[in-house]
Amino acid sequence: MKKFRPLLFVFSAVFMSSFTAHSQSQIGSLLNKLPKGSPSSLEMGQGIKEALQIGIAKGADQLSAKDGFLGNPSVKILFPPEAQKVEKMLRSIGLGSLADNVITSLNRAAEDAAKNAKPIFMQAIKQMTIKDATNIVLGDQNSATEYFRGATTAPLTEKFSPVIAASLNKVGATKYWSDATRQYNKLPLVKHVSTDLPAYTTQKAIDGMFIQVAVEELKVRNNLGARSTPVLQKVFGFADKNKK
Repeated sequence: MKKFRPLLFVFSAVFMSSFTAHSQSQIGSLLNKLPKGSPSSLEMGQGIKEALQIGIAKGADQLSAKDGFLGNPSVKILFPPEAQKVEKMLRSIGLGSLADNVITSLNRAAEDAAKNAKPIFMQAIKQMTIKDATNIVLGDQNSATEYFRGATTAPLTEKFSPVIAASLNKVGATKYWSDATRQYNKLPLVKHVSTDLPAYTTQKAIDGMFIQVAVEELKVRNNLGARSTPVLQKVFGFADKNKK
């Protein structure tokens, strides 16, 4: 079993975050030496895709649920940096409820838009090549997140922008924001705030998606119980048998 010990990292990297990337020729050489019955490169790629599909689906469902953004401190959307003085002013003059309404409405809009994210991520997984999958397996702990960032940012922005704009109106964010900035901008000697609220919320919603993707990626790499399909069981089961 010792002669196959170096091969353990090919598969344990799925749930371990400290493995450096191999070249494709090294990967091929390792895979050719695997004992009979071991997962093939195709199965390894398929296993990664299935694991990512499970994680992405779960993450997208969580963010698109009520309080998916609002109730999650790591993705919760707050006042834009240049408008935090507006929030401070509102709270100082007894209009904290208006500030709260702004924050709540921004996050509701993001939750509404997040419902459109899952198909975009699933399409990116479907288009993933064996090379992409192998690079994710053997890459850093955020390799999948960075892959998705490159493959989905543009379509997410295109899909999120109109949904965010409509949602901001639907949940009252536009009115709350207008009321808040009007209250602030009428004060003497202040620099007027004119944030593009839809663009800001769209960007923060997408940022939140990738934060959640990163969380789910760590689960894929570390959760040994995430084996809901035969391929996942084969890939991770092989790692179990050979990790010692």
